[in-house]
Amino acid sequence: MKKILVLLFFSSSILAFSQKKYSKEISFITENDLYTSTYDDRYYTNGMFLSFKYLSKEKKNNLEKKVLAWEIGHRMYTPAVPLVKSVEEHDRSFAGYLYGSFGINRIYKKDKSFHTTIQLGVLGSNAYAKELQGFIHNIYGFRKTVGWKHQIKDAFAINFNTAYNAFLLKDSSNHFDIFWTNSGKIGTVFTDLSTGLLARIGLKPLQSLANSIAFNTNLNDKNTSYFRETESFFYIKPSLRYVLYDATFQGSFLNKGSEVTNELIPLVFNLEIGFRFTANRFNFGYVYNYNSNKAKNLRFDNGHTYGSVILNYLLK
Repeated sequence: MKKILVLLFFSSSILAFSQKKYSKEISFITENDLYTSTYDDRYYTNGMFLSFKYLSKEKKNNLEKKVLAWEIGHRMYTPAVPLVKSVEEHDRSFAGYLYGSFGINRIYKKDKSFHTTIQLGVLGSNAYAKELQGFIHNIYGFRKTVGWKHQIKDAFAINFNTAYNAFLLKDSSNHFDIFWTNSGKIGTVFTDLSTGLLARIGLKPLQSLANSIAFNTNLNDKNTSYFRETESFFYIKPSLRYVLYDATFQGSFLNKGSEVTNELIPLVFNLEIGFRFTANRFNFGYVYNYNSNKAKNLRFDNGHTYGSVILNYLLK
C-alpha cells in the first residue's frame, strides 16, 4: 500500500509540474577540448556563452511562438602547441572573438523553425582571450601559454547568422525522429553554409520541434497550447559545411597583416553526439563535437574534438 501511495505521489508531482508554463530561460554553455581529452589543448580550445531567452508577446497566425534571445559569447583559438615561442612553429593563429548578440527564433505551425541572429563584437587582443586562458590555466595548474603576441590583429566584428530546421519523419512510438538542419553565416568573422540531419532517440516520448530543448523552443505562456514537459534523449547530428571565410584562420579583411594565417579547407564534416534531459526547472546536456580539418598545414590532420556542457534554468 505504501509503495502505491509513493507512486501516486510522484506521478501527481510530475503531472503537476508538466502542466506549468515558463516564458523565460537563462542558459550557460561552456565548451573546451578538455571535456573530451585530458591532454589536448589546441585549435578551438574554449568557448563560453551566457544567454537570456524569453517568449515574444507578438502573435501571428502562422507561428506557434517566437523566442527572443540576448547572448554574450567568447571563443578562443590556439595553435597545436601553444607553448612554443617561435612564430614559425605556430600551425594556426592565436585568436579571440568576443561578441554580444540578439536573436529571433520563429517556430512555425508546420514543424519548422527559422532562427536569425545579429552579432557585434571584437576580434583580436580586445577579446581578452590571452587573459582568459591564463586564468583557466592557473585554475588547472597548466603551464603559462606563450605566443599570444602573434594573435590575429584587432578588428571590429559583425556577423549575421541564420538557422532553419524542418521535421522529416518519426516512428510510431514517438521515441525516434529525424529533422533536416541548415545554417548560414555571413560577416567579418565567419561566412559559411551547412546542411545536415538531426536524429533523436528518446528515453521517453519525444517532444515536437515547437516545444523541445533540442531546438530551444520549450518556453510557453498563457497564449501557447504547450506546457513544460520532461525530456530525456540522445541525439546525433552529422553535417557538411562549406566555408568561404574564417577570420580566426585568415585574419580579418578589416585589419590585414596578421603574422600567422592559414589557407582554408572549404568542405568540413561536423558531428555532434549528445545527451539532453530536464530536471524540474533545469535542463542539462553534454555534447561530443568532432570536425574534420578546417585549414591546410595543421600539425594534426585527423580533425579536432571538444565537448560542450549545457545548463539552462527556467523562469516564470
